[in-house]
Amino acid sequence: MGRLKLSADAVGPYFPHYVDLAARAGLTSPTIIRGSDRKDFLLSTTGGGVAVFDYDNDEWPDVFIVNGWGLADFPRGQEPTNHLYRNNRDGTFTDVTVKAGLVKHGWGQGVCAGDFDNDGFLDLFVTYYGQNALYHNNGDGTFTDVTRAGGLLEREDKWNAGAAFLDFDRDGRLDLFVSHYVGYKEGLTLYESNASLEGEQSPVLYGVAGLEGTRNTLYRNNGDGTFTDVSKAAGILSPQPAYGFTPLVADFDDDGWPDIYVADDSTPSLLFRNNHDGTFTETGLLAGVAFDLNGRPQAGMGVDTADIDGDGLLDIVKTNFSDEAPTLYHNEGKGFFADATFPSGLGRVTESVKWGAAFLDFDNDGWPDLIIASGPIYPPGISPRHPKTAHGGGAALFRNTGDGRFREITASAGPGFSSSACGRGLAVGDLFHTGQVDVVINNINDCPTLLHNQSPAKNNWLLIKLLGTRANRAAIGSRVIVEAEARRQVQEVRSGGSFCSQSDLRLHFGLGKASIAERVQVQWLGGEKQVLSRIRANRLVTIQEGKGIVAEQPW
Repeated sequence: MGRLKLSADAVGPYFPHYVDLAARAGLTSPTIIRGSDRKDFLLSTTGGGVAVFDYDNDEWPDVFIVNGWGLADFPRGQEPTNHLYRNNRDGTFTDVTVKAGLVKHGWGQGVCAGDFDNDGFLDLFVTYYGQNALYHNNGDGTFTDVTRAGGLLEREDKWNAGAAFLDFDRDGRLDLFVSHYVGYKEGLTLYESNASLEGEQSPVLYGVAGLEGTRNTLYRNNGDGTFTDVSKAAGILSPQPAYGFTPLVADFDDDGWPDIYVADDSTPSLLFRNNHDGTFTETGLLAGVAFDLNGRPQAGMGVDTADIDGDGLLDIVKTNFSDEAPTLYHNEGKGFFADATFPSGLGRVTESVKWGAAFLDFDNDGWPDLIIASGPIYPPGISPRHPKTAHGGGAALFRNTGDGRFREITASAGPGFSSSACGRGLAVGDLFHTGQVDVVINNINDCPTLLHNQSPAKNNWLLIKLLGTRANRAAIGSRVIVEAEARRQVQEVRSGGSFCSQSDLRLHFGLGKASIAERVQVQWLGGEKQVLSRIRANRLVTIQEGKGIVAEQPW
């Protein structure tokens, strides 16, 4: 990749210079979704998950792209498939899908990663319109489809959407949560033009209200390689049917147990509070995260969480349809939130259809910034009959100003943000060992986008990887608190999120001018705590439960 340039701007505010390295890096296979030349199908609009995860444990994150399908046959040998790209450690990737045993055709939707059998290698769960797929990582560069053996084949096909591994009962084994969109039969339903909306939108694009809704699914890990559906017993089936897209798992009420938030389309979003006894209570309305400020449901798509203002509590951002701003819910403590969309400055972001989202510290100043991927509801190659839905792709970048507000800087963030590709899923991670957070976006009927900042800020950083012992091996659900420069940052290791996607499980902290993190506290899922002092910056630090730091790698 060559030596990266430092910013030449020594006086005015810092701006990153993102470029799209996808073609140069070898991420060159397009994600294909084909519709019909004559009719509009809801199924033609979704999908596009992406994962940034380290499948071979070399500390260089790899990339998995969820592909799609079409409403017509493909020539033999040209059928779309998912793609696993191995990081070559030199700025390029190699497509190892066939070698890894991950070739699969169908209407792919989302992906999440987690080590469900605690063998030290990250496994993949891929959602589909139809039946999902669980891939066990064999530790030798290959995966085995264990969906049937794991008890995850369903009796009926479903429109599966987002998913996340979590340890909801804190037994040290990763369970699995799957959200579902509309009823399976609705995917291929034809929608004629509505005379009252002619020239605007078709009924399906105006919203999915009136279609068959769904409920979510929770699987408990039995510890023997199999899972059991415990949705009913756990209270997951209690809410009315909705249109679920993406689950977000984190400890939102600060009680040490993982909760589950689900971004729903056109129905109230859901917050399942963990009751500590294997059950959940849905509290979205009471907690203030079900509706917008005016008490209306939104067309929720993607979701992410971060402590945006340094108060130690995890806030939530949710992306929505066009004509709706992304919603920012500020965590007020004890499981309650306030809609801070307009005070934060995000209330004016209403033009595009917004999908994947992630908090990332692009300037390493210790304040989590925000990136949002967008794309028209009908992607290129699927003829839009309604002009409003045919534009608005690309990504937008927002700087955290440190006072609870975000300022859009897309126009000044480099040529990588000039694309109008039809984005869906988005994932982040330091792909090239530069101390910068890179961004991968899955674009429909186009190749992926790989955004890399070639003009990094002159700030320090710390990357932390956790290895559980009593907690699950991937440490999903564990929390890290970093103190540096009299500031306190909080992050959790999370599976899933964004729009049906997976970001790097390692935690990236910007440290500003601090060369040392004075105090790092790990709160392992299950209750154990470890405190480490004076950790040097600009390195990957691996912390194992019960042992402390077991590896350091400066970059």
